[in-house]
Amino acid sequence: MKRKASAVWRGDLKSGRGTISTESTVLKDAQYSFGTRFENGPGTNPEELIGAAHAGCFSMALSAELQKAGFTADTISTTATVTLENHPQTSWTVTTIHLETAAKIPGIPADKFAAIAAGAKAGCPISRLLKAEITLDAKLV
Repeated sequence: MKRKASAVWRGDLKSGRGTISTESTVLKDAQYSFGTRFENGPGTNPEELIGAAHAGCFSMALSAELQKAGFTADTISTTATVTLENHPQTSWTVTTIHLETAAKIPGIPADKFAAIAAGAKAGCPISRLLKAEITLDAKLV
């Protein structure tokens, strides 16, 4: 299985503009720029998209691991915070991704949930892809 996304950039780094699109067209010509990546301009950026992918992947992985253990979540809500830092020796680097998930799962003990969530973090395909430190806060609601 292969999935595709594309980006087009026009101009120099600071004043240039780009668009990001996905094969499914969920994103079609989504705007990004220096301002959306390194400031707070309107539009998206690669780090935000990585965060969305990781949050979605982890939520699905957690659901799968819960099912294997005999549990079904009513809800799993995950936020991925991607930290981009400028290091003099390496330039801009994604240094951490922090996952925060809150799940409503009938009948699961807290220690069992914590173990399953940790396994889902380790096993999620996007977690395995990324080389940044990935942290997790998992809580039952």
